[in-house]
Amino acid sequence: MKTRYSAIALWVCFTLSSSSLVYADVYKYTDKNGRIYFTDRPSHKKYKLIIRTRPKSYNAAVKVMAGNKKKYTPIILAAAEKYSIDKALIHAVIRAESAYDANAVSSAGAVGLMQLMPGTAKQYGATNRKDPKQNIFAGTRYLKYLLALFPQDLKLAIAAYNAGENTVKRYKNTVPPYPETQNYVRHVLSLYKKNDA
Repeated sequence: MKTRYSAIALWVCFTLSSSSLVYADVYKYTDKNGRIYFTDRPSHKKYKLIIRTRPKSYNAAVKVMAGNKKKYTPIILAAAEKYSIDKALIHAVIRAESAYDANAVSSAGAVGLMQLMPGTAKQYGATNRKDPKQNIFAGTRYLKYLLALFPQDLKLAIAAYNAGENTVKRYKNTVPPYPETQNYVRHVLSLYKKNDA
């Protein structure tokens, strides 16, 4: 029976991953006898969501991000040239930080494309954190500083961009054991490696 339901689950995943079919959230429920039920319309709270459909706004958001990426690329290229940093790394950080939204504001108060905090923005020359050029140039300059602070260790520089340089130092120059920071480092490195930021 377990094999049968595993096959059903795999079929459901395959069906939902097919680009030619309609997407739907899938819920799973196991009753007290071990029987497993799948549905897209749960009838009670014991059903657990196991596959979430992309929201209808997903494609529109991707288009906006692609348009913004194209719009800000000339500024990114200029900052990359000025501070001798690979443009793909700047793109990766911007995508991870704000998805190219110049008006993005985090719950911690970081603002703009490269999500600058007030002190960092001021230190690296941005008086208006929502201004794309100021934000990108200040964020790139800060990234350049971190790359010099942790030479030959891109992971630590990226971790410091997320958690702060003092936090990285406090953990003896290792990526801090915070899930958010560790996930952030993996995400940025993945985008950078693909060069598809």
